[in-house]
Order: sequence, then C-alpha cells, then structure tokens
Amino acid sequence: MPLEDKMKKKTSPELRMADVSEKEKNLREAVAAGVIKIKKETMTEISRGNMPKGDIFPVAKIAGINASKITSHLIPFCHNIELSNCDISFEKREKEIEVTAKVKTLNRTGVEMEAMTAVSVALLTLYDMLKPIDKSMTIENVRLLEKRGGKSGTYVRKD
Repeated sequence: MPLEDKMKKKTSPELRMADVSEKEKNLREAVAAGVIKIKKETMTEISRGNMPKGDIFPVAKIAGINASKITSHLIPFCHNIELSNCDISFEKREKEIEVTAKVKTLNRTGVEMEAMTAVSVALLTLYDMLKPIDKSMTIENVRLLEKRGGKSGTYVRKD
C-alpha cells in the first residue's frame, strides 16, 4: 500500500486548517478579557509594591504580547499571521484583576485566538508572579469580547 494511502487511513479527514488563500486581506481586530481572582490581602500587597518576583504588570504584559505572536505554535489549526498590534491592559479591583488584550492584523484571517492566548498567558504570568503570597487564586472567564473584520463582520459580546 502506498504511503499516501496509509496516511489517509491514519488521519481523520475532518482535521484540517481552514484554507484562507482566496480571502482578501483586510483589517481585523479582536478584544478578549479574563479575570484572576485573588485575596484582598494580595491586592493590598500589590498596591504596596511588595512582590517577591518584582513588578507583576510589566512582566505579564510582555508575556501576553509574546504569546499573541506565537499562537499558531500552540494551537494546531491557527494560521501563522503577522500582527500589527497587541496591547494588554489591567484593571485592578478589590479582589480581582481583569486582563484585556486588543490585537490587530491586516490579513486574511482573524485574531480572536491571538487575543485569547494573550489574555490567558498574561493571567498565568500573574498567577506565577503572585503564587508565593497567594496560592488560592483562580483564573476565570477568558472570553472574546468583540471582533471586527472579515466575512462574518462585527461581533460584540452582549453579556
């Protein structure tokens, strides 16, 4: 049996990367967010700047941006796309920090996965930086807030 026929038998025909070669390049944007729940005492220590591993926000921002750029290496069917921008922001609340990522590209496919990957890795980095003082943290509600561009147009989360 030829190798090509053997490969067809071993792989599922449903598994494939979307073919975007016929699509036109246009501006595509996505915004994602997620939350890390922490103790009130942990937030007090953050405000005081008493972090054992240093300033948590610049490190988490760099980690999120770097993650957005390598999303295709982490998620099998994501296209390797050139990003034109990625920005990470943080909103501190009494017992949580919300991380938001805004990602842009001029390409044939969207950047939803890049935005959610950026948020996820920024949140994991916050966890890593804070775990010496709070091991009870939880990461929650990583979600797409909005996306613009492409054939499907604009999506804005309602909740």
